[in-house]
Amino acid sequence: MKKTRKLQRIALITLAVLITTVALFYLEEDWRGKGAWAQRKAELEAKGVAMDWDKLIPPPVPDDQNFFTASTNILIQFKKAQTKAEREAAEKRPWFRLDWQSLPIFTTSKTNPLTVAHIIVLPPDRAKTHHDRDDAVVLLGEAQAASQMEAALKKTLGRSMVGAAGFKFSELQLRNLTLCQIWLGSETTPTIADLANLIPANLDENLGRLQVVATDDPSKFEVWLIDAKVTTAADYLKFSDQYLPAMDEMREALKRPYAILPGDYSEPYMIPIPNFVMLRAASQFLAMRAQCHLLLHDPDAALPDMTLIHDLCHVLKKPPTGKPETLVEAMINVAISGLYAWTIQDGFQLGEWREPQLVALQGQLKTIDLPVWVAEAFREEFAANVRTLESTPASKIADLFSGMAPHDKSTNIWSRLNDPLYRFLEFAPRGWIYQNLVNMANYQPAILKGFDLEHDKILPRIVDDDDRNAAKFYARKSPFRTLCAFAVPNYTKAMQVTACNQTLVNEGQIVCALERYRLKDGDYPAALDALVPSFIEKLPVDIIGGQPLHYRRTDDGKFLLYSVGWNEIDDGGNAGKKDRDKGVGPSAPDWVWPN
Repeated sequence: MKKTRKLQRIALITLAVLITTVALFYLEEDWRGKGAWAQRKAELEAKGVAMDWDKLIPPPVPDDQNFFTASTNILIQFKKAQTKAEREAAEKRPWFRLDWQSLPIFTTSKTNPLTVAHIIVLPPDRAKTHHDRDDAVVLLGEAQAASQMEAALKKTLGRSMVGAAGFKFSELQLRNLTLCQIWLGSETTPTIADLANLIPANLDENLGRLQVVATDDPSKFEVWLIDAKVTTAADYLKFSDQYLPAMDEMREALKRPYAILPGDYSEPYMIPIPNFVMLRAASQFLAMRAQCHLLLHDPDAALPDMTLIHDLCHVLKKPPTGKPETLVEAMINVAISGLYAWTIQDGFQLGEWREPQLVALQGQLKTIDLPVWVAEAFREEFAANVRTLESTPASKIADLFSGMAPHDKSTNIWSRLNDPLYRFLEFAPRGWIYQNLVNMANYQPAILKGFDLEHDKILPRIVDDDDRNAAKFYARKSPFRTLCAFAVPNYTKAMQVTACNQTLVNEGQIVCALERYRLKDGDYPAALDALVPSFIEKLPVDIIGGQPLHYRRTDDGKFLLYSVGWNEIDDGGNAGKKDRDKGVGPSAPDWVWPN
């Protein structure tokens, strides 16, 4: 009995010592971590780094001057639904719910192949004379045979393009095509292979594939369009007209000076978020309307759609304060601005823009300054992390940085314990979270050195060096770095995309001026300086390096305009592997304006 009591006393003393040791360990780690963060925070504040979240909270704005409260439609559709009731309200409102299932699509998968041309083989002498005025004559074996065949088929099929959301559009109504009659001069009957070689591969990229087939008559062949899945431009415009009242409502709401979502901004994780899906869908919808208007030779009708895309980005800048600017909002702005510039480029490839539209588009492009907003988002993202990690309970932090909520009772305890982030946040001393903040703070100011906003530049070498250093640092396992992988976004990728899209915007300004020059003088200038000041007030510089963008006229009557790209090397205008079938992308050797 005495022995048992003695063992119990020893066990209790051991437990007390253990509890005291653990408590002292937590107290010591909390004291060390909090002290380290206080010192680092003071150093950053002395350098002017903003970390006070309360200063980023936007002031209340009058409902009658706020974009988001212009109407029930605007508020419900442009605010990300955060509750079941909000989701249901958005789903039930038909105001701007794109029903792509009802989009009229012509597809040969549900019909017979579409015959687009007849080829009649005759001796060369007879082929030259045996045709009507609108028929095509092609002499097999001549150097220009393929180009003549291409011209005839292009005239028959009309122009086409891939729309902003991936749908393919055609200029002409394919169901009612006027067949092309091609008189082929040849001394012998050609084979299917001979004729297939005359059909250019680049003719059928958007509409489908062209195939030559024989008929019962050995001197007659047909050209079929197969694998087609395309919407006629006129059909898309007719389909999309049902949403014009919603577009007009957006335009009216954008006249208001403020764009602040109503809600609670006291904590970063509580702020209301714009509906990025809606913004993206509306921008693509408008871009495709503009593309279809351009296919139908109506640039005047395309301009209002382009202007609305440009103006929708205004919502993401949260006027009047521009705060708080989250990184995701800044990058959606980057993406929509890129879509806007791409669609302008579509109009150039089709040769449709004229002086009035060029002046308007050039003015809109001039207002786009993506690096400013992305840099501000980097700063405010850091302030959000500071506020969250300083004041938020550990279990709530897990909700934000982990895919599993520790307090979610629907998840059993063993599943939660298998989540490393859950274990860390639930059991680690609070001081370790402060130590994570210290390490985040060591990286945050460094990445901002990659911006030179005063000179309109982004500095890839600094960005890449900091990225490599950060990757090495965070790769070393430590409880003081556990949260960094979750809280620190991919700044390098964000800066590459920002630099590339801003380059496209800058090049777009210059190309508008170049086209205006050509429309007046009949040719492009020998140097960009000739554009100043009559066609452009100031030439944008290359965002990479700050030097003038590279430009030269080409022998085909066009021009080459490009930036040296992220590698900072002049590769002579080498666009590398094409992106979106047009040639510009962050990984390209040079960032070339597609021409």
